[in-house]
Amino acid sequence: MSRVLIVDDEPSICWGFREFLTEDGHDVQIAASAEEALGLVDEERPDAIVLDVRLPGMDGLSAIEHLRQRMDDVPIIVITAFGNLETAVRAVKEGAFDYLPKPFDLDQAAEVLRRALEPRLVETKSPGSADDKTMAETIIGSSRCMQDVFKQIALVAASDVPVLVTGESGTGKELVARAIHRSSRRHEGPFLPVCLAALSPGVVESELFGHVKGAFTGAEQHRQGLLELAAGGSVFLDEIADTSVALQVKFLRTIEQREITPVGSARLRPIDVRIIAATNRPLADLIQNGEFREDLYYRLGVFRIQVPPLRERLDDVAPLAEHFLQRCRPAAATISDDVLDELTSRRWNGNVRELRNVIEHAAILSRGQRIRREHLPPPEQPEAALSASAVDVLARTVTEWTRLQRAAVEHPEQARLYERFLALIEPPLFQTVLAECDNNRAAAATVLGIHRATLRQKLKKHGIG
Repeated sequence: MSRVLIVDDEPSICWGFREFLTEDGHDVQIAASAEEALGLVDEERPDAIVLDVRLPGMDGLSAIEHLRQRMDDVPIIVITAFGNLETAVRAVKEGAFDYLPKPFDLDQAAEVLRRALEPRLVETKSPGSADDKTMAETIIGSSRCMQDVFKQIALVAASDVPVLVTGESGTGKELVARAIHRSSRRHEGPFLPVCLAALSPGVVESELFGHVKGAFTGAEQHRQGLLELAAGGSVFLDEIADTSVALQVKFLRTIEQREITPVGSARLRPIDVRIIAATNRPLADLIQNGEFREDLYYRLGVFRIQVPPLRERLDDVAPLAEHFLQRCRPAAATISDDVLDELTSRRWNGNVRELRNVIEHAAILSRGQRIRREHLPPPEQPEAALSASAVDVLARTVTEWTRLQRAAVEHPEQARLYERFLALIEPPLFQTVLAECDNNRAAAATVLGIHRATLRQKLKKHGIG
């Protein structure tokens, strides 16, 4: 039996944790403040601590340092309803085991706690040299899915492994890469973004790996490539999917051996650079078609961050719009409430980049005055094509629904149309979303717009594993 200390001033949170964890066989203690928690750990050492950020008196993040002085190796799980990138980075730097934004599922919290209580073979220290304020200003977002991204950035920044950032065009993949660099031990080194798709196939190797004098016509002197110029820092390889298979082979060796061979040279040169790559294309499909190397995919994707599209984080539209407006107009410029309503109702196929363009367009028309609805350009909403499997499921569902409707007319006492409709439509819907989310139930619940517990109950009801 493990002893778990819950530090939170919300009685409902404490009660929920106590009931849930006690059933799992844990001995649970409760503290309503950091000061009370420090007194409890002096009396009896817990095996794990769940710590809220906002507490009366000393805040949770400040309390971590005091707790570490008393118990250096006890895992601390930070929870907060006001998470942002700054909070996530600071929590990890202070030594938190994990970071949970509220609201969270108790099953999710229990899984994090289970991992925290497992014997840890390696202890890592997070670098504490990044400018948190600069990072917090780089990426705007307080939605749940963005808090998850912030946590991933904070966790991976402490290591030096390659990172693969995926997401639709315009979601801010380069901003994520910059945030990783700024919070890493390499933050004082250069950050070099390279759009691989924009480089000519004839010069891309020379640009990246450099060349020696006489390597080709026009190579009149030795030139260092970008991977050498970024020594001590990070290189962001955007549109990694748009590279040739031959170049992918060189990237693989560069990542695995940390060395390069300049064009026209036979001598290997060591490099000290972190690789962060990004793409908006489905690499799994490209691998299947022989267009992308599977070994490079797994080497790049040691740690993967999926940046959500703007339509899945509509709560962030208003702060993003205000942010973009202040960048192009004086602080006096404002956005009317009906404009914000209009902005949150749009599909945003172009994501954050499209929103920025819309605000800049409206700011020009408003001439520094309050932005009104008539200043907005019309929405761009191209129709998304359905996959063949989705069309097939839809066709079969419509056929079956038609049959049920006819049966209901003939036997109304046995109809139960609503119940039978849900039984018909929910299983293929849940199976499709789960497959798209790699069976990650938390991600599937977010896509569906329902609570994880609700999804779990429905999956059990329909016998979906």
